[in-house]
Amino acid sequence: GKILCDMLLSLTEYIQTNISTLLCQIWETSVLIIKFYSTLRDIAGKRIVEFDIPQGATIQQLVADIVECYPMMRRDLLNDHGKIYGHVHIFVDGRDVPFVSDNRSEVISNNSIVDIFHAIGGGNNI
Repeated sequence: GKILCDMLLSLTEYIQTNISTLLCQIWETSVLIIKFYSTLRDIAGKRIVEFDIPQGATIQQLVADIVECYPMMRRDLLNDHGKIYGHVHIFVDGRDVPFVSDNRSEVISNNSIVDIFHAIGGGNNI
């Protein structure tokens, strides 16, 4: 009883004292989180995947790595020249890439969350 309470109290004090250091250590070892939507999710077989990307990687390089892992995404993400289609929307930490400076050459890190959408055609043909 008392020993367990003392241990829990000590652990709580340790966490409160060192929380910023602990969070930094967790953050440094994190991986890039990619969330797929629509048919991209179907191709990946899951909504969220984790990628470990090299330091200084760009969005264009990330998409090339994604296509390497999921070749069936190529037709949805890249044109014949290997560039990201204009109708593909990529959000990095909540910011739409076309509104980020220097567009798709924006450098991303393993600490980011990336959401990838592509336009879906459809509607009524009247």
